Amino acid sequence: MMGADNMEAKEVIRLEHIGKSYYIGKQEVPVLTDINLVIAKGDFVSIMGPSGAGKSTLMNILGCLDRPTRGSYILNGKEVANQTDDELAYTRNREIGFVFQSFNLLPKLSALDNVILPMIYGNVFRNERVERATKMLEMVGLGNRINHMPAEMSGGQRQRVAIARALVNDPSIIMADEPTGNLDSKSTREVMEIFSHLYSMGKTIILVTHEDDVASYASRHVILSDGHISQDFRGALS
Repeated sequence: MMGADNMEAKEVIRLEHIGKSYYIGKQEVPVLTDINLVIAKGDFVSIMGPSGAGKSTLMNILGCLDRPTRGSYILNGKEVANQTDDELAYTRNREIGFVFQSFNLLPKLSALDNVILPMIYGNVFRNERVERATKMLEMVGLGNRINHMPAEMSGGQRQRVAIARALVNDPSIIMADEPTGNLDSKSTREVMEIFSHLYSMGKTIILVTHEDDVASYASRHVILSDGHISQDFRGALS
């Protein structure tokens, strides 16, 4: 496999002393405290921890959906912690592909058109959009479902459409937030095997999950506890 065990791999993410707080009136409520994390190109990282540990907050910061209260976030060599909303949106669209628990497909669009959607904002020509979207759907095993609507597909198939959509602009990082949370065990295995294939191809994957069997597909595990990293290790989960 590429990347995961290559200590000379290019660094894609560096978090230094990241903190995130919310305020209730004048009362500061810290959610993340002094997070330091480096992720290399081709790594497959699971982020785990109990409810309330800060997993979703960390994912939102990593995905440029939110900005930290303090600290530095270097993404592909560029500081993004203090970017404006427009700058964050631009960075997010160029660098990151998202896969969510709830799929986030548009119900009135076919699988093909759902996958095409991110390319419309990227000013990709129509013929190329169709070609790339079809190729991605074929890669996730849905070449015979490209004209089906989300309601005509199983949960596992819908999540595979979402993965194809996340990949279609060739982002440097795939971020998956509880991607198997709504799936049965068979669909979970199918979806995680796709992530394993992407990892073997050298894709950088960050996976938030509370399930040990899902996290076991990752090569590295970051455990959050009370807003800080309590463990960061490679290999099998204990």
